[in-house]
Amino acid sequence: MEKARQHVVPKHDGGWTVRRDGASRASRVFETQLDAMTYARDLARKAGTELFIHSSDGMVTKRESYKRESSRPMPTPAR
Repeated sequence: MEKARQHVVPKHDGGWTVRRDGASRASRVFETQLDAMTYARDLARKAGTELFIHSSDGMVTKRESYKRESSRPMPTPAR
C-alpha cells in the first residue's frame, strides 16, 4: 500500500501548511515556506514517501522522493 505523500501548500490567509494526501486538516502551520519544507522533508524521509512543494499560487513546483529501496539481499559476487 502506498504511503500518504506530504504537501507544502500556501494558506489562503498567509503562511504555509504541511498536509498529508487526503487529510482534511494541516499537520502543522508555519509562517514561512522554508520552515514548512524542513518539517515536511523530515516527515517524508521517516515515512519513505514523496514530498510535493507548491508555489504561492498552488502549483506544484518541486517533487522530492524519499521512497525506500526494497530490502532484497545484495547478490554475492562470483569468484
